Order: sequence, then C-alpha cells, then structure tokens
Amino acid sequence: MSSATADRLLAPERKSLQIKGRSWTKPGSLLKHKIPICTFADWDNAKPGCFQIDLVGHEGGNARDDFAFTLDATDVATGWTEPVAIKNKAQVWVSEALGIIRRRLPFPMLGVNSDSGSEFINAHLWGYCKTNKITFTRSRAGKKNDNCYIAQKNYTTVRQLVGYYRYDTQEEVDLLNKLYSLARLFDNFFSPQMKLIEKTRVGSKVHKKYDKPRTPYARVLASKHILEISKEKLRVQYASLNPAKLQRDMLLIKDTLFKLASAKHNLWKATTTTTEESTYAKAS
Repeated sequence: MSSATADRLLAPERKSLQIKGRSWTKPGSLLKHKIPICTFADWDNAKPGCFQIDLVGHEGGNARDDFAFTLDATDVATGWTEPVAIKNKAQVWVSEALGIIRRRLPFPMLGVNSDSGSEFINAHLWGYCKTNKITFTRSRAGKKNDNCYIAQKNYTTVRQLVGYYRYDTQEEVDLLNKLYSLARLFDNFFSPQMKLIEKTRVGSKVHKKYDKPRTPYARVLASKHILEISKEKLRVQYASLNPAKLQRDMLLIKDTLFKLASAKHNLWKATTTTTEESTYAKAS
C-alpha cells in the first residue's frame, strides 16, 4: 500500500479525532458599506453595554445538512456573557437569539460588534439593531484580534462546556439552552475573571498587567453607569443562587446531552468507515 492510499483510507479516522472547531464565517457583502468597522483600539472598556457576538458551530466533524449553532455574546466592560443555542444560522434565528440575550441582561445593550459573516451582515439583523437603537459595527476581515473578547469566550463558555459533538435535533437544542440558562448564572455570578489593563514592550518581551480577579456580577455592581435599581435586582438574584446546585444540575444535563450526541457520532463513524472500506474493496 502506498503512502497516498494509506492517507486516503485513514482520512475519516483522523477527521473523527480532530477536536478543533471549524470556522463557519462566510463573507457577507450585503450592507457592508453601511456597517462601520470597529477595531480593537476603538473599544470603550469602561461603559457596559457594548457587546461582541459570534457563532460557534456544533457540526461534530460532519458538516452535512443543518446543525445547531451557539450565539455567544460578551460585554467588553464587565465580561458579562450570554450564550443561546439556535437550530441553524439562519438570519431569523440569529436575530431572535439576540432578542433573548437582550431580555436577560441586567443593563441595556448599546451596541454589538460581529465578524463579516453573512449570518450577521444582512438586512434582518441590520433592521433589528436600527429598530432597537443598537449601534451595529463589524470587525475587519482576517483580523481576529478585533473580536478577541468573544473569541476567548467561545472556548471557555461554549467549547469547554458542551465539547465538539454534533448537535442537530430540536431535543439537543433545547438541552443546550437549558444548560446555558444555568451556565450563564454560574459564570456571571461565581466565576472570577481578570482583565488586561496594561501592556508594555521591553525589548523582545511583552509585559502584561492584569487587574484583580472579579466576577462579571461584581464588575456590574462597581460600574457607575448602571442604575441602582438594576443592581438591587442582581443582589436579590445572587442571594437566591446556590453554586453547588447549579453545578450538579449542569452535570445532569450534560450527561444526557453527551449520551445523545455520542450515540449519533459512533453511528456516523461506523457508517463512514464501512463506506470507505466498501469503496476500497471495489477499487481493489
């Protein structure tokens, strides 16, 4: 067997072991000239309400047909993060998920910044933002650092929580949203985060200085831009939460979700392997 034949036969197995998520961004030209660009240097780190948003695909190595996505949104100033699962990346579902996120927030959404994908750069989301007086900006194509805050959250909030399985049924989407409804409380109220406050270069080395770790909840309470009535509602909610119970409930949902997804993955893997073996046998 030649090395090329071995590579071809082993391709499905290598693909099944790949754990890196794919990028599903396809450039959208519609309305691009109307949506201003926002670079990393343009962000105001003091006032809450300016969000970076992105989609995380749950194809599980099998990109056929429709599969679920997670719309992830994080506030630059406080780190407050909200994930919502949708059954595909159609414009209507993206706008609907953004509406769910807005209703959950303890402060108004003032602006959103997305990449240049067609799931964001479209008349539907543009009209939604215009109607609700939300400033809509986009990052530069190929400049990942423009949306670095959400890029980090995509891993810590989504991938570490739900993994790299394929989720494509309504039952799985419902389980994802049930899980996210608990995870958002645990992450925002009980997970401390550090923020970069200074970066200096000395020769070939870059020295970074971070502030003291604080939860998004604590950063919201410390902000002078948020109304006291909103802070009081958060205090009441915080007093009612039990982080240990949240973790236990999350583990139960994850166990159910992973069992559904792994069963499908093993079936797809077996079917793919059988097809490859049949093709090789016919070729021989």
